[in-house]
Amino acid sequence: MKNKINPFQFVTPSSIESEPIKLITEAISAGITWIQLRLKNVTYEEWLEIGKEARELTSANGVTLIINDNVGIAKEIGADGVHLGKEDMPPSKARVILGDSAIIGGTANTFDDVVKLYQNGIDYIGLGPFRFTGSKTNLSPILGLEGYRDVFKHMALHELSLPVVAIGGVIAEDVQYLLDTGCYGVAVTGAIVKEGAVERNYQHFAPFFPNNVSNKNSKSI
Repeated sequence: MKNKINPFQFVTPSSIESEPIKLITEAISAGITWIQLRLKNVTYEEWLEIGKEARELTSANGVTLIINDNVGIAKEIGADGVHLGKEDMPPSKARVILGDSAIIGGTANTFDDVVKLYQNGIDYIGLGPFRFTGSKTNLSPILGLEGYRDVFKHMALHELSLPVVAIGGVIAEDVQYLLDTGCYGVAVTGAIVKEGAVERNYQHFAPFFPNNVSNKNSKSI
């Protein structure tokens, strides 16, 4: 499964006012090939409409689409997978609904969280937050580089191996330090959408992930 997990993951802002389809279009044009669609405080109908548009765009361009939290939406639109928060549906139940081929990620803040997700057959973990971020409410304790090192130390001791991406306030200047701790990659929101310059912002991250290519050579944006 590791070869299916992209080391650079773009997570859309959760507000519908952020124009998620516009951002997804810009992200694909910039060369981003893994997009997690996150929406909060929207109706199911709004979720479904935006999800279908996102699926059309990503499918046409060989881009992986992960749905945040909402397993029902992921199933209905045929997304590549789902990312589950600590208070969301258990990964084992999501697996039954979405099937063996679906990518299922989960959020962790501690080594104990990692163990529980590993035991539930998760495909990758979003570990964080790295630092304070305004894009998420009810933030878990900040990890910092030392927190990541500690988690990876315990993973090695217990022989747990699966892709772990750092999330939470990550900027381009952090990437090499995070990779050096053992992180497989990073998941980013704010540093990509700031100043409305998705393509320019992504270019600061792209050199760290030279193999971050789409499943298709052609684009149809």
